[in-house]
Amino acid sequence: MNYAEILAGREDPLPVCARIVQALENFEEFPFLLESVYREASELDDDDLDRLRFGLVRLQVYADIHRYENMEAAQQMKYVASVLERILFGRLLLEGEEAGGKQQCC
Repeated sequence: MNYAEILAGREDPLPVCARIVQALENFEEFPFLLESVYREASELDDDDLDRLRFGLVRLQVYADIHRYENMEAAQQMKYVASVLERILFGRLLLEGEEAGGKQQCC
């Protein structure tokens, strides 16, 4: 599977996606790549941050859809995407607000 394509969707991949792909291809390196992904993402403008977030969501959805094809790869993909989304954005978009809060959109 082409992780960069999943992250980018129908647009050109963001430079930070290269580190995320590296973590997906070599899962054992993921803990050591967290800070560099965070630092690269912190330099993105709002539009690119939105693109990155939806790339991470797309990765989670892709993992769910294909989970029975390769369960280990799907679990790793979903773990990387959800950890990064929580670190960068504070919560998972697919889970809505924390318990007791109202979900708002737009």
